[in-house]
Amino acid sequence: MSSPESQRLNTGFWRQCADDINSVFERDPAARNWLEVLLTYPGVHAVLFYRVSHWLWIRNWRFTARWLSFMARMFSNVDIHPGAQIGCRFFIDHGACVVIGETAVVGDDVTLYHGVTLGGTSWNKGKRHPTLGNGVMVGAGAKILGNITVNDGARVGANSVVVEDVPEGCTVVGIPGKVVRLREAGKLNPYGIDLDHHLIPDPVGKAISCMLERIDALEAMVTQQSAEERYRDCEVDNDVCEKECPGARIASVVNR
Repeated sequence: MSSPESQRLNTGFWRQCADDINSVFERDPAARNWLEVLLTYPGVHAVLFYRVSHWLWIRNWRFTARWLSFMARMFSNVDIHPGAQIGCRFFIDHGACVVIGETAVVGDDVTLYHGVTLGGTSWNKGKRHPTLGNGVMVGAGAKILGNITVNDGARVGANSVVVEDVPEGCTVVGIPGKVVRLREAGKLNPYGIDLDHHLIPDPVGKAISCMLERIDALEAMVTQQSAEERYRDCEVDNDVCEKECPGARIASVVNR
């Protein structure tokens, strides 16, 4: 994955803002025109504020950058630290209660839904927030915590808590997040971005389903056995076993 910082150096500020707005039309069918997106999308407001505050941050106008990001949070309900590194065509859908920490790194064409947190788990000053690769999609309410990497094309299910690396092109769901296979369902966005965040596997449900099928099979096997076959290997060697064990008398007769 190319560095978002290097991408910014090669892309003009206004071109980057235009790409951010255009990405809304690629991923939100409700978007109708530029004016509507520019005036009514809090996620877009947050990203545009971030672009300015980050420009100030890397030029050591740190207090001004933090103040601007604070105002952006008051205005959009999205908290993006100006020190975070965010790539091109970044889209926050609905733009409510999203938090992105100082050392987070976000690649190109990333989509976040409301309630997402890219948080830290350490008091250390170094890298303590996640890295998201290109084309990553994070569902509503998901928490990605610590200095971990969610690789290119991965998806994070809604309300998942991710604390370990996610391989490329995989889906992670649950608390704590478990990596599962990418489900072959739905259709890719015409621009090559997978927005089918509702089509995710349910590993817990699948495990329960397999267990129930196994229980049914075992019950069928037990039902088909005669009492004589069921207690053939039972050893009745004391009075308690003979009185308490169901079918013990049968076993006693069979094993004489």
